[in-house]
Amino acid sequence: MKRFKYHFEPKYGWMNDPNGLIYFKGKYHAFFQHNPKEPKWGPMHWGHAVSDDLIHWEELPIALRPDMYYENDGGCFSGSAVEKDGIMYLFYTSVSDRYGQAQSVATSEDGINFKKYEGNPIIKQPPCDGGKDFRDPKVAFIDGKYYMVVGSGKDGAGKVLLYKSKNLLDWEYIGVLYENRDFGKVFECPDFFKIGENYVLMFSKMIPDMNKTQFIIGDFYGERFYPKSFQSPENGPQFYAPQTFQDSDGRRILIAWFYNWEKKIDPKCTFAGALTVPREVKIYDGKIHLFPVEQAYNLLSREDKSVKVCRDKVIMRGSKLSHKLRYKGDVKSVHILRDEKALEVFINGGEVSYSYWI
Repeated sequence: MKRFKYHFEPKYGWMNDPNGLIYFKGKYHAFFQHNPKEPKWGPMHWGHAVSDDLIHWEELPIALRPDMYYENDGGCFSGSAVEKDGIMYLFYTSVSDRYGQAQSVATSEDGINFKKYEGNPIIKQPPCDGGKDFRDPKVAFIDGKYYMVVGSGKDGAGKVLLYKSKNLLDWEYIGVLYENRDFGKVFECPDFFKIGENYVLMFSKMIPDMNKTQFIIGDFYGERFYPKSFQSPENGPQFYAPQTFQDSDGRRILIAWFYNWEKKIDPKCTFAGALTVPREVKIYDGKIHLFPVEQAYNLLSREDKSVKVCRDKVIMRGSKLSHKLRYKGDVKSVHILRDEKALEVFINGGEVSYSYWI
């Protein structure tokens, strides 16, 4: 049973979406959706891993377990983390037969032991703009205010709903930040952040082409988001539910769920799911670029037996989906990260990338 060398995997059980990515008290923290009992979807917990360098990860005890009445019908779904006054706040979707999908919070002083807020759920039901799919709260401090975006959908249109707060516990609904029925009926794992003067909205599409993540660069004026540019820099088939955070150096870092949707799990396998190598998000000439963080530079190569590079195209082989993994355009540079089970290919400094299992 092969394991990755450079991509985090759980010791046992199932993992999917990365959650609560944060740099806290000298450590990088990556939480993740986790079923600790078997390598398939089940009652959701939050697994937890920490790192000093974003490459080598240590798995810690489970951070959140579905042990409250408001988590008795699905568990603790995806969410995010922020730090305020030296306290780590974990925001997550609690799923129960009473509330359905609601938003809850837990706090920690040490980043290891968490206490769930006695007033949970902090958002008990979706607004009239949303539907029963109401999940994946991403909280960020932008322009001096705390904002939360939540994925939802209604009447055939995917939506990102916007809230704001002064204390991280009491949340005021502002309205629909963005909606579009062309991108699917429900948007998952939204993220809203700022790079320089650019505001970026990111979400994953619940459509048959599940690997696609949408990035939108736009303007934001406190309550309204005005899209200017729609981009999908990642084109690989095994990349979903990315989340970003800012580290102590001011870098905007992205990690996604790395999983082969079409490969059946070997009955002998005791774990499933991984995280992509962390990437820094940058904007050049109005284009989103996703390129491995500096700590991973020594893992990159220029050539690989599964990658054929020409002046105007790059062809990636070794997968039954290889007919889709073809880039056409001006090829200025190609960087490749090969691991035991997968490739990540970055073209033109991450202007286009492909993540796939081989």
